[in-house]
Amino acid sequence: MIFIVVKFNVLEEHQDDWLSITKKFTDSTRAEAGNLWFEWFQSADNPAEYLLVEAFRDSHSGAEHVGSDHFRNGLESMRPALSETPRIINAEIPGTDWSRMGELEIT
Repeated sequence: MIFIVVKFNVLEEHQDDWLSITKKFTDSTRAEAGNLWFEWFQSADNPAEYLLVEAFRDSHSGAEHVGSDHFRNGLESMRPALSETPRIINAEIPGTDWSRMGELEIT
């Protein structure tokens, strides 16, 4: 799978409406056949920082996502609300789901 984590720093005036700004993009991405998950989180320590954790079935699915109209439109809707260029980790890893954390197994 293609596993991606992106950190977005949002301008103060858009911190409370970030999920509304990104809703159409989020909904469209989640509807993609190759999308495994697409989840937003806000930092507990920094309300300006939003983290996006997403995954796609394979590189083809990732390329389709980046080539989509809703991807380009989503970037344009986010751009005015950002205080800096987002930071990203993008890696291809085996599997298509989360693994269990053996160190904290609950039986």
